[in-house]
This record gives sequence, C-alpha cells and structure tokens, in this order.
Amino acid sequence: MAKSKGRVTLPSENNFLEETKELMARWGADAIRDSDGTKLSDDIKSLDAKIYTTYFVARNHNDFIKDHMEECQQLYLMSQFNLATETSLTISLMDGYYREQLTPNFDNDPKEWWEVIDRTTNQVVPIEDWCVNQQDETVEINNTIPFHEYTVSFLAYKIWDPTHMYNHMTNNWGDEVPHDIPFNVTGLHSNQYMSDYLEKWCQKNPQTDVVRFTTFFYHFTLIFNDLAKEKFVDWFGYGASISTEALELFAKEKGYRLRPEHIVDQGYYNTTHRNPSKEYLDYIDFTSRYVAQQAKKLVDIVHSHGKEAMMFLGDNWIGTEPYGKYFKEIGLDAVVGSVGGGASLRLISDIPHVNYTEGRFLPYFFPDVFKEGNDPTIEANQNWLTARRAIMRKPVDRIGYGGYLSLAYHFPKFVDYIEQITDEFREIYDIVKDTKPYSALKVGVLNAWGKLRTWQSHMVAHELPYKQTYSYMGIMEVLSGAAVDVEFISFDDVMEHGVPEDIDVLINAGDAGTSFSGGSFWANEKLVTAIRRFVYQGGGFIGVGEPTAYQHGGRYFQLGDILGVEREIGYSLSVDKYFTQQVDTHFITEDIKDVNKVNFGESIKNVYALYKDTEVIEFSSGQSDNEANGVVLPANAEGKEFGEVHLAAHNYGQGRGVYIAGLPYSVENARILMRALYFAANKEAEFNKWNSTNLNIEVHAYPEKKKYAVINNTNYPQTTIVYLDNNESIEMHLDPSEIRWGDIK
Repeated sequence: MAKSKGRVTLPSENNFLEETKELMARWGADAIRDSDGTKLSDDIKSLDAKIYTTYFVARNHNDFIKDHMEECQQLYLMSQFNLATETSLTISLMDGYYREQLTPNFDNDPKEWWEVIDRTTNQVVPIEDWCVNQQDETVEINNTIPFHEYTVSFLAYKIWDPTHMYNHMTNNWGDEVPHDIPFNVTGLHSNQYMSDYLEKWCQKNPQTDVVRFTTFFYHFTLIFNDLAKEKFVDWFGYGASISTEALELFAKEKGYRLRPEHIVDQGYYNTTHRNPSKEYLDYIDFTSRYVAQQAKKLVDIVHSHGKEAMMFLGDNWIGTEPYGKYFKEIGLDAVVGSVGGGASLRLISDIPHVNYTEGRFLPYFFPDVFKEGNDPTIEANQNWLTARRAIMRKPVDRIGYGGYLSLAYHFPKFVDYIEQITDEFREIYDIVKDTKPYSALKVGVLNAWGKLRTWQSHMVAHELPYKQTYSYMGIMEVLSGAAVDVEFISFDDVMEHGVPEDIDVLINAGDAGTSFSGGSFWANEKLVTAIRRFVYQGGGFIGVGEPTAYQHGGRYFQLGDILGVEREIGYSLSVDKYFTQQVDTHFITEDIKDVNKVNFGESIKNVYALYKDTEVIEFSSGQSDNEANGVVLPANAEGKEFGEVHLAAHNYGQGRGVYIAGLPYSVENARILMRALYFAANKEAEFNKWNSTNLNIEVHAYPEKKKYAVINNTNYPQTTIVYLDNNESIEMHLDPSEIRWGDIK
C-alpha cells in the first residue's frame, strides 16, 4: 500500500538537509517551515515542498526601532497598592515589574495621560496633588488621607517582546541574541517601515510560498515581575495595544476619551474572566477594526508577489479576532494555531473566511522537552488523543510542528509515533472533511462574550485554571468532540433576540461574578424571562458551578426555579432544608458505578434543593475530604452530618433544568454531561444512537459518506457494545488508540 502524503508541515533548520528529506518522506510532509531561532538554508528551500517563512511584523527589527524608541509599543500599568500613613506618599512605579521588559514612558506628559487613584474611595486624585520624579521613577502624592491606599496608572514602554523573552530564556540564547524590541503600528515611522520592509522582503525571498505572520501588531497581555516570572497574563487581553496615538484615534472614532482606569481596571486589566465594560468592548471594537485595516495592507503586499498570507493565532494576534466582525476584511489565506486539546483545535478549525486552517501540535521541539531522560512521545500522545476527538467533528486542514528538528530527530520512538499520527490524520481528514457529522442536538453556551470568544476560555501554557474555570474548560473539552452542534451566545444576544429557535439546551457555567457565569447580567429581567420562557416551553438548561449567580430579589441562583436548587450564602441559615434524599437511580448517572465518588472538582459548596420535586442525584458532605483534613462537621437535628447537592435535575413546565456542582474533564464527567444534555433536551430515547457502552469509546457517524468511526481514546485495549442508528448493536474489541471504520447500511 502506497504511503499517504500531504497536509503536514515540518520544521527544519540550516545544515539539516538529509535528515529533513528523510522525515519528509516518513511523515509525508509537503511543507517546510522555519521557527523563532531557526533559518532555512537554500538547499532545504529547494526541496519539493511548500516553504513557510516566519515573518515578524512588529519585532525582530532592532536596527530600525533603536532610532525611533518613542515608537516602542506601550501599555498601561498600575503600581502596587501603597498605604498612606501621613498626608504625603511616594510611590515607586516599577516595584514588582521586570525592568528588562518594561520602562516608564516619560515622553508623553504624565499629567495628561496618567492617573492617580485613592483606592479606598475610588476617587481620582487631582493632578495638582501629585508630581513625577523621572530620575527616581516615582510619583509623590500630597494631601493623602492617612490609611487610605493609593495607586498610579502610568504609561510604560514594552522594550522586550514577551514571546521572544520566553524563547530566549527557554533556549538559553544568552547575550549573543539581542532582545527583540516591539514597535507600534500607530507610529508614523513604524507604520511606513512595516509596509516598506515587507515589500523589499518579498522581493528578496522568491522561494517563500507562504508568509507566516507571527502575528501582526499587538501581543496579548503578558507582564513579567521583578523575578522574570509571569506576573499577569491574559491570552485575550488588549492591555498591550495602548499608545497615545491609538487613544486619540479612539476618541475621534467613538466620541469620548478612555481613562487609564478603563484599561488597568483596578489591577484586573480587563481579564477575560471579568464582565467586559462598555468602554472595554468599544476599545476591542476600535482596535479590531484598526488592526484589520492595517493588516490588510500587508496581506495585499504578500498577494501582489504571488505568495499566501498565513496568520499565527498567538503572540501578536490581538485585534485579529477570528470570530469578530472585521476578520474577513484582512483577506488571509490561512490561520495556524497551537493545539493544546480539543477546544483549542476547534478554536482553529471553526475559523471562517480562510482557505485552510492548520494546527501546530505539541510538544514544541525545544530543549525543555527534548532532553536526555525525557520521553516526548508521552506528551505527543496525550496531545493527539485529546485533539483527535475534535478532529473527528471538525478537522483542521493541516497539522504540523515547530522548533528544532535536530532535537526531535534524535528521539527515534518519537519520530516513529509522529509517522503514525500523520498517516492517521490524513485517513481521518479524507473521510471527515466537508461532510456534516451526525449531531443529536444543538447546545448553546451562554456567557458575556458570546460568539467573539468561540471555544475560548484559556490558552496553551497560560492562564492556569482556577476553581470553576476547570469546569468551563471541562465543558469545552467534552463539547469539542461530542456528537452535538455548538453555538456561543452572549447575554446581550438573549436579551435582544431571545434564545435561538434551533437551540435544544443552554449551558451556563462558572464562578459567580465572572464573565462565564454572568454576574450582574442576571439582574436584567429580560434575560431571566427569556430563558424561563425557553425552558418552560420545552428547552433545556444546564448550570455548572455558580450558574446565574447574583444576589438579587431574594435569590442567589437567579434561575434556581429552573435548576431546582439554591446556594446558601448565609442569608437563609434559619430556614430548614428538607429535600436531601438522593434518588436511587437516574438517567444522567446510569453509566456511573458509584455516583457518590464522582469527581466534581472544587465543587461549589452549600447547595441545597429548593423543591420536593427536585431530583437529587448526588447528595453528600464531602466526608472523605473532611476526614483527610481532620474536619468534623456539625450534625443537624436528626443527628446526620450536613451535606449538599452536587448533581440535581428538575422539571420546569415542558422543559428541564440540570445542576452540576463542578465538571473537570474526565471520561466519567464527559458521559455525565452528555447524558445531562440528552435528559435536559427530553431526548433520552435517542441517547443510544451512535453510542458506546464503554466510556472510553466514542462513536462518530457521517451519514453523507455512509461511514462511521469507533475510536478508542485510551492507550489500552478496550471492549464495548456499539449502538448504530437502527437499534442494531455490535460488540467490538479495539486496540490501544485504534480507530475502527465501518459502513452505514
């Protein structure tokens, strides 16, 4: 049988020709790329392959920016909170910041662009009450109120690109490699230089087929502390796109001036977990439109030279917003992004308005992984199996790797495994691409961001998840490879248009007050009324963690009437909670051996059933955790230890609500969520269609192709009963990680 070829991008480097040819043949690669820190020699560029060349628009040009340091990229920083004990206070601006990355901007008048705030009263300190000492990099505040806290929000130059900084330190480049200084597209000289240099570069690089923009102008918010460790990181953050020119353009377009506080946001920097303010949404809109306009100029230059324009969805991606309203205007041919699992793969593969998408799989060929005594095959296998679930639903068009090929080449087991992966990917792609997989129902994921943050909750290697973020991530991972269609809906969408008619089940998940749960949105009667109507008339609603949580009108869970549960926050301790009896069996947990051993993660505590007809599916006190910590809980009037609801269901009119206290990703929790979806949608009778009795086995059907696939998501042999679409069932034995294809009769 002839070996398949294509749809794979191979990283390479100078003086590695023969090895490159060997791995091209083994992995079936039809494209070769360089990486940050590597170059392709002419002999490699002459191979029979598409040549990708990494192109940095706003960095890697120190020879230019050193003559125009006033056009360095900028951001607003907030000082540490400082306590006044007298009527004057001196604040050091750079305390806690990394001076090799950041330096205060004294070129633009601080009195015009900075802000000093009394954080105890949230009042802005008059500009006549403070002054700047440029030499000491301090701000002296007069007329302070003793025992109030104060901060300074100030403009700073970013003098080292964060991604280059990470790569520099990871690879120990030392003093031989200078720090990349990022420059600003809003600067007059920088803007012209970007276009002029790209034009000349395209002329000098005729062998380049694809210009891989990494990316365009603005890096996601990534600030390091004085120990060169990450201090604040938001992969979605716009905090590093600030400049005085941009702020002036914003004021001209939107009709008002942004304050520094609109960006520093009390020190939260508008993290994606915060409900976005109107001002911040306006700034995202402004920046996205501006970036699209400026990026299109560069894409047009690339196209004029007969080359393709590809964008890396990372690093300087801010403003491109692939699910935003301006992305189409850029005119890109392709998008490539890093794949950390199913959700991040769908983030890439679902992107509209491009000819093809590509996933860069892990691990990166860097020495932190490819080192003596380590087996990179383990990470590669985990990465592939989690992403493969999503590929079965909506594949990227290509896969690839990055880094130093010379490192990977010396790990034969790894090389063998990638050969297996690339062949398997092409087999899947040939069947799955351009056909609609079977979907049992349509799920709406409800949060503050809606479509703009499709499949986006966190990103690879950044924003370590906390508490219920695990649940939101878990939900995304389940849905990314599940036999359901998914739409991301904002609270504003529902308030304006109601719940879309084709939605079967809505999911709301997250910690109280976050953009995922919703916070103050739930005080809006239009929102709660629309969802109540939707469920009452037959829809489903699943809440995870603290869904609809906002103390208002005598409720904490604003849709507790749908969910059948409420959370005790101390206001109703005097009210007895009688409904604690756990049901013997339930459809949602039918595949779970012991419901009281389900991992709800750091589940929400003190949730109780509101009604007699609430079906309490799991009720416990977390006794094992308490015992491990030496905690003895008090007893109630009946002498029983107090407990709480972790899983419940409730009928509501013709519809249903389901509550889950937490949902970190696992095969057990994936099955619980899927059963909960079918239950909430009143479609239990359809659950066994294209399904498996083994939680580790998933089934995907492609009616248009008359094909179905049974996939083993583990590295162990598995046995299962597979249910087809006609009440027929068959027993199967699958090898580790096997995909078994069958024909639909």
